[in-house]
Amino acid sequence: MSEFDVDLFVIGAGSGGVRAARIAAQHGARVMVAEEDRVGGTCVIRGCVPKKLLVYASQFSEHFEDAAGYGWTVGETDFDWPTLIAAKDREIDRLSEIYIRNLERSGATLIRQRAEFEDAHTVRLADGRSVRARVVLIATGARAYRDPALPGAEHAITSNEAFHLAELPKRIVIVGGGYIAVEFAGIFNGLGAEVTLVHRGASILRGFDGEVARMLADEMAAKGVRFLLGETPAKIEKTAEGLTLVTDKGSVCAVDQVMLATGRRPNTDGLGLDKAGVALDGAGAVIVDAASQSNVPSIYAVGDVTNRINLTPVAIREGHAFADTVFGGRPVTVDHSDVPTAVFSQPEIGTVGLTEEKALALYDSVDVYRTRFRPMKHILAGRDERMLMKLVVDAETDRVLGAHILGPDAGEMAQLLGIAVKMRAKKADFDATMAVHPTAAEELVTLREPSERHRKRA
Repeated sequence: MSEFDVDLFVIGAGSGGVRAARIAAQHGARVMVAEEDRVGGTCVIRGCVPKKLLVYASQFSEHFEDAAGYGWTVGETDFDWPTLIAAKDREIDRLSEIYIRNLERSGATLIRQRAEFEDAHTVRLADGRSVRARVVLIATGARAYRDPALPGAEHAITSNEAFHLAELPKRIVIVGGGYIAVEFAGIFNGLGAEVTLVHRGASILRGFDGEVARMLADEMAAKGVRFLLGETPAKIEKTAEGLTLVTDKGSVCAVDQVMLATGRRPNTDGLGLDKAGVALDGAGAVIVDAASQSNVPSIYAVGDVTNRINLTPVAIREGHAFADTVFGGRPVTVDHSDVPTAVFSQPEIGTVGLTEEKALALYDSVDVYRTRFRPMKHILAGRDERMLMKLVVDAETDRVLGAHILGPDAGEMAQLLGIAVKMRAKKADFDATMAVHPTAAEELVTLREPSERHRKRA
């Protein structure tokens, strides 16, 4: 009789955990998955999917405006927040059920309760049962951060609650400068709210290409989003009319809602990791090696709980690689370089590879190819919004190090550009590719002369 009840016990049924469980089960492993909340994790339940649905909804206000330029008379329009939220909830329910069915079809057992470590091979369920596993995978994701030192923080919402508000706020302050903050600023602004974004930094989207981030801020401001940069919330007070946020610079914002979007923290609290001897970093993330293995040989971790690249496709790839390596007899290492991504801001960002700033720090000779233009779809509409496309190239090898787009469908283009950058395509390969006309994307293969040539002096 085996000393273990299962071969693999997965804590967390989000994208990474579910993928790992399914693939391990397909390899013949006995798999059990514990989830204390809804199946689907951050992305499906309170992240990428519902956020994108709200982005689509918020874009209709501009679509209605633009229609007149194309000969349409739209007439009076009206938006109903409860209708949107109800439709969103139905879609999330559908997707969560798909996750559950896929798990069950794979042969994995789903346990709808919390699990915590007793030791390196034992987890205890909320109902008191203990399960012995040969391998345990931590896939608990991350949670929205609420600064306990901010007076009145209990009055604020995070992205979690934003999806379930009873009514659309007329005025909202969003605190933060990352992708969650700018995406929700665009959502609420597009739906008709007065939006103020408060961020302690001098610019938004730290880590993204600086030129792209600056142009996005300009375009958002042109759409009506108010920015208070270089300011930090000092307190949030509840009033008879709603809430008041005061910054350290003395700015006062009277609003209906304050949303905190100041980052996320790994979900490792209360898991009993100390009992298992699992090492965490300063942010509370599980420290893992290239194979997603922790310092305890029987314990692995994937996804946001490791705080490597916190994106759903990365978690899925890590979970799949883990299962193939540990249970499929086929060692797979995930390459975390040149990961394409999108920010569903308004306008949208699509990016892959090195930013101009990072390329200049790593390479001696860098050429930057750039174009700014008004997309064709905006011409008849009379919209002034402009688009940015940018290629960052190693001048010595001609390799395209990075590609950055701001404008309509940028995320879709980033997925395809990711293939080229991952294949180490050269600028000459872009030049040799025939343009698709008329499209915005054709600009990427018609950039002939560098806008800047950066050379480090010997």
